Amino acid sequence: MKAQHERARAARRLRFLIYILMVVLSLVSSLSAEAQAPASRVDVLTVTGAITPIIQGYITRGIEQAEMDGAAALVIQLDTPGGSVDVTKAITQRMLAARVPVVVFVAPAGAHAASAGTFITLAAHVAAMAPGTSIGAASPVAGGGEELPETSKEKALSILEADLKGLARRRGEKAVEWAGQAVREARASTAEEALDYGVIDLIANDIGDLLTKLDGRQVVVAGETITLHTAGLPWQEVPLGTIERFLHAITDPNIAFILMTLGLNGILFELASPGGYAAGIIGGICLVLALYALGVLSVNYTGLIFIVLAFVLFILDIKAPTHGVLTAGGIASFILGTLVLFSSSYMPISLSLVITVALATGAFFAFVVAKAVGAMRRRPTTGEEGMVGEIAEVRAPLEPEGMVFVQGELWMARSQDGKSIPAGERVVVVGREGFRLIVRRAGEASAPSAEEA
Repeated sequence: MKAQHERARAARRLRFLIYILMVVLSLVSSLSAEAQAPASRVDVLTVTGAITPIIQGYITRGIEQAEMDGAAALVIQLDTPGGSVDVTKAITQRMLAARVPVVVFVAPAGAHAASAGTFITLAAHVAAMAPGTSIGAASPVAGGGEELPETSKEKALSILEADLKGLARRRGEKAVEWAGQAVREARASTAEEALDYGVIDLIANDIGDLLTKLDGRQVVVAGETITLHTAGLPWQEVPLGTIERFLHAITDPNIAFILMTLGLNGILFELASPGGYAAGIIGGICLVLALYALGVLSVNYTGLIFIVLAFVLFILDIKAPTHGVLTAGGIASFILGTLVLFSSSYMPISLSLVITVALATGAFFAFVVAKAVGAMRRRPTTGEEGMVGEIAEVRAPLEPEGMVFVQGELWMARSQDGKSIPAGERVVVVGREGFRLIVRRAGEASAPSAEEA
């Protein structure tokens, strides 16, 4: 009986161990299947405009999100005139260290990957372009867009040439040669030419066509060879955040220029006609945003000197009118300063916008601000100050005190020189003591005050 009980206990233990083993094997099989299952989607970033710190943050966030979500690939749809060298270097370093395949797609038709865009394209695991696009012209310029001094230029050329050749080396000798020409000679190429030189890997019409042509291609990501399985996969757009979109928008030189002009006009109008606060607050906000944009953009701060000079001339023409001569000079200085300020080769500013805003600013100072300043200078017409200079009629003889009639009211009055003034005489109000007016005969010079004496 006891032996049978022991055998039953042993059988139950065996069944329990078998059950535990089955559960463990099921979990391992499930995890293995999940690890081997292909990624379910492709993430797409859209980069348009200059390469700025905002774009750097956007691309970094997109790579990190694709890595965490296990995306099959990250596509960066690129259309840029260029940007900061330091920001571009940070972006390419993050792309090379990515644990997800990064594909740069220069699109749509008419887009270009110029200057910094060339580096970003060549740093991708796969580089692609749409028909009708271009790439290249990676020669360096100074912060304000002007040519670099000879020694500095040669140093910058050597560094950028080495960097771009390093990115192009895995694409073959023809791509390396092209990279050197893109930096040294500002060479640019069409999509078809770039494909012939091995600068890019393929040409695609759109994102769907790109994913189809990427399917089956092998790439080396973080030291491991990966085969892309992208055909038929859905793709999702990873957009810029609301704050990112706003900050990226104001780094357009045309927007930054408008903000700067509104800011200066608002603050100067508040100083000319204080008390409303709205113009000063709005002007201050616009000026802060403009200064942020100028800090991000490659600008020549010499232009600010001409812009400040323009506003000085506008103000001087109000204080000492010259029949518009100073205003005309201010408009010319304003236009010149703006063109110098935003003279970067990859971030052009609209000449028609500059001229229009300059003329509008000149007119603003010539009429609106001038009227505000004139109103401040005008003699008060009410209150104590408003009484001074008014003509009054003596109703009760001033001996030296009496009554005068002024502005429809009777007032106690005293003659300024202490002499008698008969009723019916016309007098001029020259001051006030409490509720008593100080007057003198009309036509007589005012007696000097104690301070003047």
